Amino acid sequence: MSYSQFAWLPLCGGLTLLGLLASWVVWRRRGVAAGLRGVAWSLLPMAAYLTHAVKMLWQIGSAIGDFAASFIFSPQVWSGVALTGIAIVLFVVSGTMRRGRGQKAGAAGADGPAGKKTSQPASAPAGKALKPAKSKAPAADDDLGDVADILRRHGIH
Repeated sequence: MSYSQFAWLPLCGGLTLLGLLASWVVWRRRGVAAGLRGVAWSLLPMAAYLTHAVKMLWQIGSAIGDFAASFIFSPQVWSGVALTGIAIVLFVVSGTMRRGRGQKAGAAGADGPAGKKTSQPASAPAGKALKPAKSKAPAADDDLGDVADILRRHGIH
């Protein structure tokens, strides 16, 4: 069926007329704002006909329909979809494998040259281990300091 086989003026005019009648009913039941919104929607089919937007919408719909029909019934297209799926799976698997290899290399780099883990950083002098720094709690007010002392005496830290 083609665009020229439809009588677009009566169709768009009829839709506008039906919309205007429904808008009048809505206006009386729900008020002016709802009625005016209905009138605005009702005028769109006739405006689309007069601006030739109906023909454009027909062509867009026809193109989408043709694409969908050729897509659904074409073995060549489905072969392309299958290949795309295989490519995506291969990308994901290779990315996972690369990430796994990078973690193993990072773990081997953390070990010393002989494979032993060193407990001190390279910048520390030989024979002297660094002690972890004690974290100091921020200075509290006097009132909270008293509460903290009471809690410590009772074994609550």
